[in-house]
Amino acid sequence: MTNSLSIVLLQAANPNMGIYNFMLIGGMILVFWLFMIRPQAKKQKLAKKFQEDMQKGDKIVTIAGIHGTVNRVNDDGTIMLETSPGSYLKIEKSAISIEWSTNANKAITAAADKK
Repeated sequence: MTNSLSIVLLQAANPNMGIYNFMLIGGMILVFWLFMIRPQAKKQKLAKKFQEDMQKGDKIVTIAGIHGTVNRVNDDGTIMLETSPGSYLKIEKSAISIEWSTNANKAITAAADKK
């Protein structure tokens, strides 16, 4: 019993295991950054650019699912959204969904191209 225990303890004392463990942890951090942090940062940059380039007449969809047309862009980070003729909502620019807005605009353009 003592002999097998000493063999296991001797095998665990390999000096190169620290380097391999360090490389493994570094690889895991790299993969985490490549697949999770980097794409999210790109998405945030795209959303910020979309919100800054917004102008009157753009068709948008909010994160709550409200469809409308931008009537006025205010300096305080809000917009006036026309949901139906004569009906306006004041919303924050950050409440606009980029994915839904681009999909809605693609559908409108595709329908216009078919006519």
